[in-house]
Amino acid sequence: MTGTGAVGLVLARPARLLGVEPFFMEFIAGIEEILAERGMSLLLHVVPAQDAELAAYRRWAERRLVDAVAVVNLTAGDRRPARLRELGLPAVLVGTWEEDPAAPAVRTDDAGPVREALARLLELGHRRIARVSGPAELLHTRNRTAALEDGCRAAGLEPPVIVEGDYSAEAGERLTARLLGADRPPTAILYDNDVMAVAGLATAKELGFAVPERLSLIAWDDSTLCRLASPPLTTMSLDVHQYGVLVARSVLELVDGRPVAERSLPTARYVERGSTAPRAAGAEGTAGVAGAAGTTGA
Repeated sequence: MTGTGAVGLVLARPARLLGVEPFFMEFIAGIEEILAERGMSLLLHVVPAQDAELAAYRRWAERRLVDAVAVVNLTAGDRRPARLRELGLPAVLVGTWEEDPAAPAVRTDDAGPVREALARLLELGHRRIARVSGPAELLHTRNRTAALEDGCRAAGLEPPVIVEGDYSAEAGERLTARLLGADRPPTAILYDNDVMAVAGLATAKELGFAVPERLSLIAWDDSTLCRLASPPLTTMSLDVHQYGVLVARSVLELVDGRPVAERSLPTARYVERGSTAPRAAGAEGTAGVAGAAGTTGA
C-alpha cells in the first residue's frame, strides 16, 4: 500500500462535548487500535458545522493529506457522500443511510433497541413515556423517533413527548426539568446518550422525583458514567469500541483497493440496572403523555 498513511475523521460538533461524552473517545480508540497495526494514523478535525466539514474534505483532497475518510452522523439530505465522490476522496459511511450510499457503509440498527426499551417499559407498566433525543436532523435520531412513535401507537398509547437535545449535560438538565414540570409528567424517560441521562437523573432528584420509585430512566450508550451513577443507569448498551474497529477494517479494505465487506454493528442490548422499576402504584398510566404530546425543540 502506498499513500499518506492517514485516515481522516471530521466531527462537526461543539469541541467542548468531546471532553465529557465517552462515545467518540471509545469510537476513536477502536479505529486507532486497528490503524496502529498497519502503522497508520488518524487525522481528527473538529469543526462547528457541516459546511466547515466539507471545506476540510476539500483541503485534505487538494493536499493529499489522507487516504480515506470515515463519515459519521449522517443527516437527511446529506451532501457529504456526493461531495467526497466529486473530490475523489474514498469514504466509508458510518451508521444509517436512507438510500444506496454508492459507498461502503458500516450500518447500525437504530430502531431495534428503541423497540426493546419500550417493550421493557411496557412490561413494567409504564404508559407515559418521554424521550430526550439528539439533534433531529441526524438520521439515527429520526429512526429512533419513528420507532418510539410507532411502538407507542401499536401499544394503544398517545404519542410520546419528544424533546430535542444536543447530547450535552445542559440539555439533559433543562429538558428533563421541562418534562417533569408538565401537568402530567412521564413515568419513564429515554435518553439518546449517557451524558444527558446522567444529568437528567440529577435533575430528577433535585425536583423530588425518586428514581426508580417514581421515575424510570434509560440511557443510550453504556459507559462508566452510567455504571457509577446513583442509582446505576439502565442502558441500551452498544459496543462503541468494536464500532470503531469495524469502521477501521472497512477503511483499510477501501484503501487497499480490496472489496469492502458488508458490516453491521450488533444491535444495542438492554442492560438493566437500578434506574428502572415497575410504575408506582396509583400513577396514571392508561392515557398517553400530557396534552403537549408531540415533538418539541430544545
